[in-house]
Amino acid sequence: MRTVLSQTTDFSRFFRSWLADPRRVASVAPSSDTLARLITRGISPSDGAVLELGVGTGVFTRALLDLGIPEDALTLVECDDDFAATLRERFPRARVVQANATLLARREPFAADSFGAVVSGLPLLTMPPRRVMEILSGAFDRLRPAGSFYQFTYFPRCPVPRALLERLGLKAVCVGGTLWNLPPARVYRISRRQPLAVTRRDSRVGTGRVRLHGFEAIG
Repeated sequence: MRTVLSQTTDFSRFFRSWLADPRRVASVAPSSDTLARLITRGISPSDGAVLELGVGTGVFTRALLDLGIPEDALTLVECDDDFAATLRERFPRARVVQANATLLARREPFAADSFGAVVSGLPLLTMPPRRVMEILSGAFDRLRPAGSFYQFTYFPRCPVPRALLERLGLKAVCVGGTLWNLPPARVYRISRRQPLAVTRRDSRVGTGRVRLHGFEAIG
């Protein structure tokens, strides 16, 4: 559990980053512990290595560690200088990559990596569709066949448009929401619509469906 001092420090860092670039840092405050438990609850140590995008101060990272994910099984991708330095201090055994998440679509530095799950704190709704496609394509190229991409949003719909999901052969399901966050948030699980071999052969097959659920109480 975070101390009051660390929570205050994290809030200050987030607020400064938001003031500097509101489109890149979509919230004025770090995600809550409640949202962190919600977005990570479908992940287990048996899934293997986990990739986290847009890590911020590491709220989701701590939740992953609480689930028993080994620290050295985490790859944390964060482009902000201050946040990346904080992550290296807090999680010295994790792999911290200071880079834009669109690099996932390229060879370096992720060429040989394979992950069981991706947890994203990226503000996908504020990004151009081409950039969102780059990030998702790169992530699923490195996700194992049964792996899922977990994304939260402050809006009552999936942050990835249905047309883009269909083009990539993906589907999205809302796994829950929490009012105990600033602002309230929902979590979506994005996964392949078909087995990996079929998806890569024809990413346009199928209709795709985004299912919306109401908020649920998460303790």
